[in-house]
Amino acid sequence: MSERIRLGISTCPNDTFAFHALMNRLVDWRGLEFDIRLLDIQQLNDQLFAGRFDVAKCSFHAALLLSDSMVVLPSGSALGFGVGPLLLSSAADAESAAAPVSTEQVTLCPGQHTTATLLFRLFYPDSTRIEQVVFSEIMPRLVQNTANFGVCIHEGRFTWQDQGLGLVEDLGTRWENETRCPLPLGGLVGDTHLRRDVLQKVQAVVRDSLEFSLADPAGALETMRKYAQEFDDEVLMQHVRLYVNDWTVDLGAIGATALDRLNQKARDAGIIPRQTAGLKILS
Repeated sequence: MSERIRLGISTCPNDTFAFHALMNRLVDWRGLEFDIRLLDIQQLNDQLFAGRFDVAKCSFHAALLLSDSMVVLPSGSALGFGVGPLLLSSAADAESAAAPVSTEQVTLCPGQHTTATLLFRLFYPDSTRIEQVVFSEIMPRLVQNTANFGVCIHEGRFTWQDQGLGLVEDLGTRWENETRCPLPLGGLVGDTHLRRDVLQKVQAVVRDSLEFSLADPAGALETMRKYAQEFDDEVLMQHVRLYVNDWTVDLGAIGATALDRLNQKARDAGIIPRQTAGLKILS
């Protein structure tokens, strides 16, 4: 009898690219059966906390809080240099786009347990009132001037200037300057109630799927378009080129170090409990 795996992945282009072959059964499922759901990243975080997935992509912020019961799979992560969320202002001119400093101001973030929110809290503690919204609402709200600032992720990283918004800071660049590590945004985690051999099979299928798309990037476009907020193929492929890299194939020692630094900084800032053990990568 096949082992059923409740798998959650995000709708962002780097995930639909990486999981295209798995979703369409273009690679061997290795005797497993995948029940696949695609959700916004904060919805994935929430449902993982609720125990509704066996394996899921989640923010590394959420993964840190679940480190007692989850293990990180080596493949499928979004981690790198130049990949961080952008802190944007509703005002495009440099003077008005100054850093957030007032608790009367509002900063939109894409979910309580996203790494984007973690970074904003790390670098701008107690600066503004944070309002959590779905990531796709952030730039429209800034354009409508119903919020002062927003932490922008996904395709918006490539299109914010077209919306007449201002850049306050690239939070990923700040992370890199302070830690000298790539920024760990999100990864694929598996519940440790699954047997180790089952987790290893899931890992093997994910890596096969990723390598399938890397061998034929254009072949994944139809799947990517189906779920993307931005339908321009060049923007979708820009997203893949930015977020899919060697660390997506295998986190390795550098990825493990980056996760340790994220855990340390989040603990030191009081964003996660001091007793948080830190994340382990499946071997």
